[in-house]
Amino acid sequence: MKVLVAGATGGLGRSLVPQLVAAGHEVTGMIRSESSAAGVRAFGAGVALADGLDAKAVAAVVKSVRPEVVVHQMTALKGGIDFKKFDDSFALTNRLRTEGTDNLLAASQAAGVRRFVVQSYAGWNLQHGGSATKTEADPLDAEPATAQRKTMAGIRHLESVVTNAEGIEGVALRYGSFYGPTGDIGKGGSMVELIQKRKLPVIGDGAGVWSFIHYDDAADATVKAVESDATGIFQIADDDPAQAAVWLPEFARILGAKPPRHVPAWLGRLAAGDVGVAAFTEIRGADNSLAKATFGWQPGYASWRDGFRNGL
Repeated sequence: MKVLVAGATGGLGRSLVPQLVAAGHEVTGMIRSESSAAGVRAFGAGVALADGLDAKAVAAVVKSVRPEVVVHQMTALKGGIDFKKFDDSFALTNRLRTEGTDNLLAASQAAGVRRFVVQSYAGWNLQHGGSATKTEADPLDAEPATAQRKTMAGIRHLESVVTNAEGIEGVALRYGSFYGPTGDIGKGGSMVELIQKRKLPVIGDGAGVWSFIHYDDAADATVKAVESDATGIFQIADDDPAQAAVWLPEFARILGAKPPRHVPAWLGRLAAGDVGVAAFTEIRGADNSLAKATFGWQPGYASWRDGFRNGL
């Protein structure tokens, strides 16, 4: 199939493009700058230049390439996340999730694209409380922290417009927290550095549940979603959701670092705001059973324990 990947040089795009090529697809990477083109071509893919926020440029690319499937992996996260100014950290990514999605989806509908796959997220946005993991049938969190409301609105927008798009097969993939060589949770990444320097403590009881996924495993699931005819929302995460009080000390041990400090919730709130406290005490993990059953998919790193040890 002809596949257009928007955001081909992002963390996931760098795993996805070569996997799509290896699966026999004719791939074009839509990127913003010619300076990144050589890397995309090295994967065996073609290159098209367009900024996702430029509707005319996006329309021209999609019309020229005429793909059967479009994959939207456009994000703009660099330099880590400020929990106290969460929406500010995601400001450009939120525009890509709203304006960028609208531009790419409209161009795809106009060009007769059959299938549209978009990157969403599964973590803090899932409903808090109750069971340790949530399925796609559970609602998203109804009352996100004030600092996350714009980002939640962006996620809701992209999932809604893609899965309800007229004349197109819409798929939203909610990925767990990414890790791998090019990520914040990767060799030399910002989170690894914080753990090594004992600057990432367990806040409160550490009962917040996290779900992780290696970039390569996320890419594998995405290839299967591209090749499938299933539509809707699917959660892509490993088989081992874990409380912060479990994964953070274990990660420190894997890195050969000292155990993380523990701080009370009130002190954590001063440093990381309500967002940081909730991440360590309230959030819930992602149930991946629907994606596994629908796509016949199994993560290569079934647990972050193995992935953190061997996949960073």
